[in-house]
Amino acid sequence: MRPELRLGTRGSQLALWQANAVASRLAAEGGPPCRIVVIKTSGDQRQDAPLSEIGGKRLFVKEIEDALLRGEIDLAVHSSKDMPAVLPDGLTIAAVLPREDPLDAIVLPTTLSEVSSPLSAIEELVARLGQSPSIGTGSVRRVAQLMRLFPGARFTPIRGNLDTRLRKLDEGAHHALVLAAAGLRRLGFASRISLALPASACVPAPGQGIVAIETRIDDGPVRQMMERIDDQAAGAALAAERALVEALGGGCQTPVGALATVADGPGSDVLELVAVVVALDGSRAVRGRARGARSEAAVIGRRVGEQLIADGADEILAEARQAQGAVEGIQP
Repeated sequence: MRPELRLGTRGSQLALWQANAVASRLAAEGGPPCRIVVIKTSGDQRQDAPLSEIGGKRLFVKEIEDALLRGEIDLAVHSSKDMPAVLPDGLTIAAVLPREDPLDAIVLPTTLSEVSSPLSAIEELVARLGQSPSIGTGSVRRVAQLMRLFPGARFTPIRGNLDTRLRKLDEGAHHALVLAAAGLRRLGFASRISLALPASACVPAPGQGIVAIETRIDDGPVRQMMERIDDQAAGAALAAERALVEALGGGCQTPVGALATVADGPGSDVLELVAVVVALDGSRAVRGRARGARSEAAVIGRRVGEQLIADGADEILAEARQAQGAVEGIQP
């Protein structure tokens, strides 16, 4: 057994939580200790610009993947929604952790005296925010879907660590933020969730809430160690969602939502995938759905992707890529 594993990660609050979670799980399963190696990515260096303008979320993984390919680290830990739809040659997702809440969440300022309990419905949220709220989010997927709920809203990109975003919200920079519920829960801010947006209102990003562990394909010993902490249910969901994105041609900062869940109750082997492709201005939306055995996760993803394309999703995505100057092959 190796004396230690070099674990590559970004240095953000959430990234370090994820890295430490992986290290703890490996230690609990008798694996070697991990030395966390913080790697500053292009996305971290460009905090002043919206992701859609600087190349999208893959900027949060490229330098880490490069270090993995060069043998400078033994494994990389990512938010799986940041990973490209097609991995670089020589790399693989060796394991994933159990999925946290995959939904998007509305966060309102603490200064609103009437916010004493979580909202109970979308209608209540719309009534509270009014006709033209300022909503902080840099995700074109979220904006495209929420424009259908808030046609008069002003959407503004917001970057930085979670506590920075929340502080700006409470200082009055926005009427609301839209953030991943998973990050809020993992960092101890679950109480700030004013409303978890149901997938019927806003389908989350493919892979949202799943921590992925990437290794070199030819590093058998490390891959075997990762199998000890792999969550098969989350892995199947991620396989379906990533297969859908690949079927749609990948895409950087494109308005694609996908969520695979266990159907028919706990313990079921049936996976259900729902997905949406939305025009950037919210004017059109194409939805798809399919279910099947968990072992056929990738097949389900490709099937829904093909269904979306047949229903016109390729035209919407072509327009979105042209508008965003997107790079082909990068996950939204």
